[in-house]
Amino acid sequence: MRTRTALKVAAALFAGTLLFAACSSDSDDDASTTTEAPAETTTTVAADDAAADQDIVETAVAAGDFTTLATALDAAGLTETLQGEGPFTVFAPTDDAFAALPAGALDDLLADPEALANVLTYHVVDGDVMSTALSDGMEVEALNGDTPTITIDGDTVKVNDATVTTADIETSNGVIHVIDTVLLPPAN
Repeated sequence: MRTRTALKVAAALFAGTLLFAACSSDSDDDASTTTEAPAETTTTVAADDAAADQDIVETAVAAGDFTTLATALDAAGLTETLQGEGPFTVFAPTDDAFAALPAGALDDLLADPEALANVLTYHVVDGDVMSTALSDGMEVEALNGDTPTITIDGDTVKVNDATVTTADIETSNGVIHVIDTVLLPPAN
């Protein structure tokens, strides 16, 4: 079950990162919020209506700024999971976010598929979680079982220490929020 969840998270993460090409302002009316994420927190990227017809992985690959994420998803065996039915919410780090990891950290993760899957599934949440459903202090349960924390300060939305640079990229099997930092799960 944990492996399936990790696969789902990794897949969602990959898809989220690649969904960089399309943005949406749809909201989730079922979720209660205390602070709505401001529209200014999203970076507008050239809209691509095809993204809603593509899964998370296809969207990410088409975006071109998530090659490291795509490689990591493949190495962790999570690509097929994130191409599955979903829905998933992926907090997707860009290539620049992966490049900012300490020297050797990415190579170490790529050499350890189980640890890599744990990191990638920390970026994925089960279900569609649009930015309007996020609230300050909210904890979301990642597919790996850990709980990253959402903070909202003015126009800035963060997941732990990562800033959301583009939000609400809808795909056929979920939503992607692009982030500027790779999230690392807490040490157990």
